[in-house]
Amino acid sequence: MGTAMNLSRVFVANRGEIASRIIRACEAYGLETVLAVSEADRDSLPARQAGRTVCIGPAAPGRSYLNHKAIVAAALGSGVDALHPGYGFLSESEKLATLCGAHGITFIGPKPNHIHRMGNKLEARAFAREHGIPVLPGSEKVSSIDEALAVVDRIGLPVMMKAAAGGGGRGMKVVTRREDLATAFTAASNEARSAFGDETLYLERYISNARHVEVQVMGDRHGSVFHLGERDCSLQRRHQKVIEEAPAPGITDALRDQIRQAAVTLASSMDYESAGTVEFIYDEDAKAFYFLEMNTRIQVEHPVTEMITGVDLVQQQLRVASGLPLGFTQSDVRFDGHALECRITAELPFEDFRPNPGRITRWSPPKDDWVRLDTHCYEGYVVPLNYDSLLAKLVVHGKDRKQAIERMIDALSRFAIEGIGTTLPFLGFAVAHPEFAAGRMNTNLVGRMIEEMKQARR
Repeated sequence: MGTAMNLSRVFVANRGEIASRIIRACEAYGLETVLAVSEADRDSLPARQAGRTVCIGPAAPGRSYLNHKAIVAAALGSGVDALHPGYGFLSESEKLATLCGAHGITFIGPKPNHIHRMGNKLEARAFAREHGIPVLPGSEKVSSIDEALAVVDRIGLPVMMKAAAGGGGRGMKVVTRREDLATAFTAASNEARSAFGDETLYLERYISNARHVEVQVMGDRHGSVFHLGERDCSLQRRHQKVIEEAPAPGITDALRDQIRQAAVTLASSMDYESAGTVEFIYDEDAKAFYFLEMNTRIQVEHPVTEMITGVDLVQQQLRVASGLPLGFTQSDVRFDGHALECRITAELPFEDFRPNPGRITRWSPPKDDWVRLDTHCYEGYVVPLNYDSLLAKLVVHGKDRKQAIERMIDALSRFAIEGIGTTLPFLGFAVAHPEFAAGRMNTNLVGRMIEEMKQARR
């Protein structure tokens, strides 16, 4: 693949399947790769795939993958001209993006001020509201239990308490009774302080019959911002996504267009660059959508968008970082069929999804033209204790949603993993569930599915 890029060597500041994914995209453009590894990841699959590896510290993330100074020092010592942060870890770190810029390293992602603006949920809400995008009734910062009670008196119950600097479901508490507010406030504040170093909270009205619909956007340095359709990520546990699909089922074309345009409006209003995802809550009862947040990075679930559009999002990130325009226009984006993604993790679903690391003694994934597997695992790989338990993302494509579901059920049934417990059984149950097949999902469905599976085992 020819390119006029001004990049030549990319530092991959991540691990696991996303590190492998970035390395493949760089190879497609003829770019060299240097991979940051902790001591626990020296013999990982991405380490074998990268052109070079540099150890950045011990297994503990705080001393390796979350160490800004170690990462930038390793990147500088490797003679790279760009750094890709992947997702998770420091992918939405304004500090890392700023440090890269100060040392002449191109950060493959948005500008630091965009990361800051969208990283603070209160600022993001205010920005969305300023540009005519609907937001849930809620509050500004609440600093005391009395202030939280005043918000509840104004907007009613139930409410969702959130960390302003939050993400990943941490610092979030649902409150359905006024008398539980004080306990929830204290717990959320402590959790937010521990996770983000910032105990600031705010409240939003909680939608009980809610779906999570998000729009993939891409922007470049030449003023172009386009969308690549939406994804439904409603199947979640503890606000963590489990199954994703594209396009989102069961919404009208008119509403679909409104959601997509709202995402483009938000990103365009700040001249956004690189990949981003604008997330919305869709109220099934009111048939209305509300801005939730924007993730200023590549998402775990980006493959379902790639499967139905044919656009390689990581390669587009490389183009944008190099100063090139996006390799497509809005009119070029075509949607073909339906795609599903299941996140396979080393967890025990019947034990509250307890992590179950260890050695994989058998790894036999399905191989079909309509299957894509993004993974860093192999037979004999030891899943470490220190990191996220994601093993693989199994993605299938079908001519329509019905066929995609059938193919996913089949692919999951033929995926053999031994040596550790995984979520494969639960995923097979979930995809075959009548509610999922009918498109009647909401963010509470996974909990009900688990209870049904437990009842069936008794």
